[in-house]
Amino acid sequence: MTFWLLLIGIPLLLGLWAQGRVSGAFGTWRKVRASSNLSGAEAARKILDAANLYGVEVVRINGLLGDHYDPKTKRLCLSSEVFDRPSVAAIGIAAHECGHAIQDAQAYAPLKMRMSLIPVTQLASSLLPFAFLAGMIFAPIRELAYIAAILFVVLSVFQLITLPVEYDATRRAKQVLEGLKIAEPGEETRGVAQVLDAAALTYVAAFVGAIGSMGYFVSSIFGGKR
Repeated sequence: MTFWLLLIGIPLLLGLWAQGRVSGAFGTWRKVRASSNLSGAEAARKILDAANLYGVEVVRINGLLGDHYDPKTKRLCLSSEVFDRPSVAAIGIAAHECGHAIQDAQAYAPLKMRMSLIPVTQLASSLLPFAFLAGMIFAPIRELAYIAAILFVVLSVFQLITLPVEYDATRRAKQVLEGLKIAEPGEETRGVAQVLDAAALTYVAAFVGAIGSMGYFVSSIFGGKR
């Protein structure tokens, strides 16, 4: 029983802790106005222009913390909380997404690998619930269990590759904000670091969760337990 709790409980607690860190850091630094007085959208545009990425469009999207860069459309999508606000949290998140745009422009290898795995990962995610149930119900049919195990591996590999992509984007964000003087050294750079480092922990939690789920399934099926 302790083994199962380790595989499922620890990733769950880590995920909750990481989400709490993100909410706390964002909630604190969204209230602190950046001395540059630039909104997230304005900061993003300044960073992109400095990197000669004039063709990347900065757009507003609905939802909280749904910010992302779309390599296919070359669009930097920022939530209204980030797009419109001149806060430390907003410029930090905007800079992070710009980091992904710069990775794309420079053909950053882990990003290219992650993008190539997206179709496979999407297929694996859609098939996994059915394969998991089939593997648990029809455990003697080893082929089903093998399929489910392979799908878990695909998702785990995707989460593993995501880690260097996200941490590199955060590194770039911290450097560019200071280099372009969008964030003042001291309190503002510390706030940016807290927001981005907390966000990075969610990817670590996702990877640990994927590994834990895979370990639980493989041990249950191949260990002879239902």
